[in-house]
Amino acid sequence: MSRLAERTTRQPIIPAYTAQALKIIVLSGGPSAEREVSLKSGNAVAAALKECGHAVHIADISPDSLSALDIPADLVFIALHGAFGEDGRLQQILDDRGIRYCGCGPAASALAMDKVASKCCFVENEIPTPSFDVVTPERVQKVLEHRPLPVVVKPVSEGSSIDCQLVHDRAQLKTVLDQMLVRYGRCLIEEYIRGLELTVGILGSESLPPIQIRTRRSFYNYEAKYVDNETEYLFDIDLPEPILQQIRSLSLKAHQALGCRDFSRVDWMVDAATHQAYVLEVNTIPGFTDHSLLPKAAREAGFSFPDLCQRIVQLAYERE
Repeated sequence: MSRLAERTTRQPIIPAYTAQALKIIVLSGGPSAEREVSLKSGNAVAAALKECGHAVHIADISPDSLSALDIPADLVFIALHGAFGEDGRLQQILDDRGIRYCGCGPAASALAMDKVASKCCFVENEIPTPSFDVVTPERVQKVLEHRPLPVVVKPVSEGSSIDCQLVHDRAQLKTVLDQMLVRYGRCLIEEYIRGLELTVGILGSESLPPIQIRTRRSFYNYEAKYVDNETEYLFDIDLPEPILQQIRSLSLKAHQALGCRDFSRVDWMVDAATHQAYVLEVNTIPGFTDHSLLPKAAREAGFSFPDLCQRIVQLAYERE
């Protein structure tokens, strides 16, 4: 069992407010479809780091507006979700400029953002993941004829379940695929696993307590994440403890297989009948509001939100 799982007093491993005060730039906003969520994450992180005693500057950023990177700082905390901030492009710019930052490097960010590439990596590393196809205009008819239903259709490189749809019949599938191909050029079609939806946060080299997500909607889509007030987040999960421990172990394995570092959040579906767990994806920059899932899991393990942000800063600042 991990050290976090054994923690009963729920005290943070490294207390906030006692470490060296740093000049930190928090980057949020950006050009992606997740901009509004990113702005909220950035504001929450900035407030938490100020509470820890750091000198914090929060800045919006995009590929055409990089002036924030000219501000002298000890560290950059990336709170950009989606394209540019999470796909490795910003990380490569920071590496090229020799700027220290939190989170994954360019290669791991790009790999995790590409759902097809990451699922291939899971398969290579014997981490169970739902069966899938990549749909292009040339493959639509074959998929329509042979792919068992229901399925989940999603963009290859979007987050927050944007444009993710659960499809039950052939006519609907044809319509959805046509729409997705017009918008994205290709898409991912994935076996639907009926059962429990779980997520596991990773902090440093430890997995955090799993969270079960329970929604009144057909699955945990964008509205369930950011609009509904009735979505439930549970730590008391009706699964055998060995299954939960296996999911935690495999979460860390998935994080490491993609080359991730510092933190991430790993999403799972668990078959209700067999208890077989299937990894869906690894999020390298998950939400950072005090209502987001990584902070919830960290709080269950004994970290306040400022403690979590401080721990991530320390992981990056102390990295060789």
